[in-house]
Amino acid sequence: MAQILSKMIPLLSKIPSFELPDAVSGQNLSYSILKGNEATLIMFICNHCPFVIYINEELVRLANDYASKGISFIAISSNDIVNFPQDSPELMKRTALENRYPFPYLYDESQEVAKSFEAACTPDFFIYNKNDELFYRGQLDDSRPGNGKSLTGKDIRNALNCILSSQKIDNNQIPSIGCNIKWKTD
Repeated sequence: MAQILSKMIPLLSKIPSFELPDAVSGQNLSYSILKGNEATLIMFICNHCPFVIYINEELVRLANDYASKGISFIAISSNDIVNFPQDSPELMKRTALENRYPFPYLYDESQEVAKSFEAACTPDFFIYNKNDELFYRGQLDDSRPGNGKSLTGKDIRNALNCILSSQKIDNNQIPSIGCNIKWKTD
């Protein structure tokens, strides 16, 4: 299992605009429609990555814990489905339903959205404040498949709590780690 670190793009970067199809509803959804009143967490995930499979339960818990607080969650899969058919929109829909995702699971077929965010791995997390400025980019927590540390979501929870309480966050954020995004080769 190759381990890739997320890129630590500059904090306060503006969110790239996007509109993508939701694998569950089939509707095109845009950031402007989905954004939260307080903050928005963008997650680059996929169906088959062992790092994502490991954290799915915590992603659902997080979204359920923070949705009523004005935090929106948006999952995006940008993997090449020609070489990785297990990440197809049909299987994304099944994954979303089986895991009871309380957030949209969008498909980035062109991979342009992943490129605009400079996403590098699955999972890759970006939290934007209500002014559409990057507040946090980094890991969910210290837990990884097989490392024996508890899955708590503490780093993401801390960032969301800082936004909700109008507190500053430490700029020294730890990159996420996971499988690389499966880029198209053509």
